[in-house]
Amino acid sequence: MLEPTYQADVVIVGAGIAGLSAARRLTGAGVTTMVLEAAHEVGGRMTTEKVDGFRLDRIGRLLSTSYPELRLTPGLDGLALSTFAPGVLLHSDGRHHRAGVQPGSRGARGARGALHVVRALASTPRPGAGPRRPVAVPGRQVSAPRSRTGAPLGTAVDQARLGAAFTRLAGTPVERLLARPELPAAEALVARGLPARTIDGFLRPLLAALLCDPDLTTSSRCADLALRAFACGRLCLPEGGAEALPQRLARTLPPGTVRTGVRVTSVSTTSVTTAEHGEFRCGAVLIATGARAAAELLPGLRVPGFHPVTVVHHTTDEPPATGASLLLDADRGGPVAHTAVVSRVDPSRAPAGRTLVTSTVLGPPTPGIDTAVRMHLARLYGVPTTRWETLGVHHTAEAVPAMRPPHDLRRPVRLLAGLYVCGDHRDTGTVQGALHSAHRASAAILADLGLDRPLHSADPLPTARAA
Repeated sequence: MLEPTYQADVVIVGAGIAGLSAARRLTGAGVTTMVLEAAHEVGGRMTTEKVDGFRLDRIGRLLSTSYPELRLTPGLDGLALSTFAPGVLLHSDGRHHRAGVQPGSRGARGARGALHVVRALASTPRPGAGPRRPVAVPGRQVSAPRSRTGAPLGTAVDQARLGAAFTRLAGTPVERLLARPELPAAEALVARGLPARTIDGFLRPLLAALLCDPDLTTSSRCADLALRAFACGRLCLPEGGAEALPQRLARTLPPGTVRTGVRVTSVSTTSVTTAEHGEFRCGAVLIATGARAAAELLPGLRVPGFHPVTVVHHTTDEPPATGASLLLDADRGGPVAHTAVVSRVDPSRAPAGRTLVTSTVLGPPTPGIDTAVRMHLARLYGVPTTRWETLGVHHTAEAVPAMRPPHDLRRPVRLLAGLYVCGDHRDTGTVQGALHSAHRASAAILADLGLDRPLHSADPLPTARAA
């Protein structure tokens, strides 16, 4: 029998970071690969809109410098990451408190414990209160009245216990975390005996920001992994916008590997059918789309729930005095889960002399969201926001796959010999999870194909069929 004619050894459906990173691993092993993307650009949900010189991410996913796959994925070496200031700022009772600074970092000088409140940076009046106290400026320390409770982390003893817990967590192997009993994250926090003030004032808003889950229904194992990443590294963003990550991967692929504007309608273990160009023959197919699109091509594949996310971008001539910090609302007094003066974190995201403030709202959008966000930001930053200019409001209904217990963090990527699937819905619902699932899928493909079989060169794109 004659061998069938292949367009490529492997066809990957979807040019998000999972599909692109899998393609990079496969081409690096000498396997000819073709990536088909329905959209006219790569990146999937990690795209960046350009408006008047500003770079606006559609989904403001937070990364961590401790993510192993950012170091291990071929093609991402040299990826520039812009880090936030150490720890986070917590807004509580009209004041800002820095928390989460690790020992040995520059932000931890003069502090005790792994997590601590160092000082108030700004003050915002509550309704009916007196005049607002001066906002701190860089280089000048604002004295703050001492709180008997140490808000929002509790007493000094509570803070010491929390610091010790984070230190232990940073040194705990991942395998041991995954062996812990599994509960919804909100229940696990209470079950571990932490003070209510510490949970509500710090851990809840932090986990909500890391998991995009305001109700903390996420598996406690996934929450532990997120907290471990926070304890081991620094929160960060890709320099130049979220699109920098997929575009960097795409540039490392051989010319012609990625074909955009090609919509796949069906798949098998040996072929992919497209609406525009007919059938592509191959030796294996990897579905690297979002969960819902994957289920449309693979009937019977489970579709998880999702966490919707809305990202609101503003610019102002008077930047708030919070520096490059991620600001969380411990009081949960409005729709904003977290916000930052992103142009202080990554200056390339705004034109010279301009300020970009990016805020994330979790949950379904509500009417008048921009007005509600502005009112909340005025309280969080302690400055008027009525004259801030809205640059963009991006809502994504299926932004992050839900990871409710019981959650399998290593869902199968090999469905049949020749048919595979990867993405953040197969691992953890994070950038780290998407990259790791691609690692697992490409390893499974290489193991099944073997490198001793004849490899084939990619053929030209077939001509479009007549209507």
